[in-house]
Amino acid sequence: MEDDIVKPITDAFYMKLSATNLKFKRYLYDKINWETRLIGIKGARGVGKTTILLQRIKEYFPKKGEALYVSLDNLWFKTHTLEELVAYEYAHGVTHLFLDEVHKYPDWSISIKNLYDTYNDLYIVYTGSSMLEIDYSKVDLSRRQTLYTLHGLSLREYMEFEGVMTTEPIALDDLLKRHIDIAFDLFQKTKVLKHFSNYLESGYYPFYKDAKKDYLLQLAEVANLVIDTDLPAVEEVTYSTVKKTKVLLMLIAQNLPLMPNINKLTVQLDTSRDLCLKMLYALDRAKLIQLLTENVKDYKHIITPEKIYLNNTNLMRALAIKSEIGTVRETFFANQTSAVATLTMPKKGDFLINSTSLFEVGGHGKKFDQIKDIPNSFLAVDDTEVGFGNRIPLWMFGFLY
Repeated sequence: MEDDIVKPITDAFYMKLSATNLKFKRYLYDKINWETRLIGIKGARGVGKTTILLQRIKEYFPKKGEALYVSLDNLWFKTHTLEELVAYEYAHGVTHLFLDEVHKYPDWSISIKNLYDTYNDLYIVYTGSSMLEIDYSKVDLSRRQTLYTLHGLSLREYMEFEGVMTTEPIALDDLLKRHIDIAFDLFQKTKVLKHFSNYLESGYYPFYKDAKKDYLLQLAEVANLVIDTDLPAVEEVTYSTVKKTKVLLMLIAQNLPLMPNINKLTVQLDTSRDLCLKMLYALDRAKLIQLLTENVKDYKHIITPEKIYLNNTNLMRALAIKSEIGTVRETFFANQTSAVATLTMPKKGDFLINSTSLFEVGGHGKKFDQIKDIPNSFLAVDDTEVGFGNRIPLWMFGFLY
């Protein structure tokens, strides 16, 4: 392979690298064990997976030729293979390979396995859609890799990204036990509630900063692209199923939170019950919606969800016809807590965390009436700076990661 053949790949890489800023790093950056030879990073479209790869290269590989970043949705791969590219680059000194959008490459897991086994001193980091069922891919990478998941910005990260305040994440157990002391400490640094309101509207996806006034339009397009391109790349679906999945997403957005009647949905979508459930779980894996089930979700054993939310409050702004404040609160709570714990639907109350802690979510005047006799129960209350007892300010759940 000649130099001019790989030039489009390297040119695209260095152009992206030159535009990469090291000032703000996502919470996952320092959690990754970069010394592992094979690392996978899953996440929804738009949460910053590409930036993490480029920041790692810019910070630790100042010398050209040691590291290579490539997005596998590049048209270059229509006429060339990843194996060809790596053989050339490895021979020219590349020791660290960063692969983006692997789900766009046919039989990506086989190619990565072969590269890992062929080049004993080659380090590989790859990113892929949150929809990827990596454990069930065509080859078993689990013995070789360490897998991470990147979520959207937490409220804590958003405030750091905005230059308001930098603080460490709060462990869930600490929050439940020490929320009063923690809240007093944080409110000495800034008035959190003002930033919380902004975050709910446009703070979950890092690209909000560049998109500015077009953010919600771009976010709606991201949701569209996930269904149009990511879903077919991961699942074997027909064009008809893609169209029905879009309709399903809009039905959910128009009826928040949705207490699903699967029989009714199958009629509206003109589909089968099994396919309807499969579409729901695909949207959940894609981080476009959040399914709340009675038992912990298991994507191998699909069951009917008890309640359905959009994944985050920014998607509500972009897709929903109306955003009731109660649903906004519940969506925020579900989104932030599910990043660090398991979330299920209790018989009483709104959410059960890790099968142990029961929560009701509401406004400043919310009372314990529904769950007052249940041990280990809490209220997550809005419009509150500092809580007391088992009344915890809602905004504090945005500091968990």
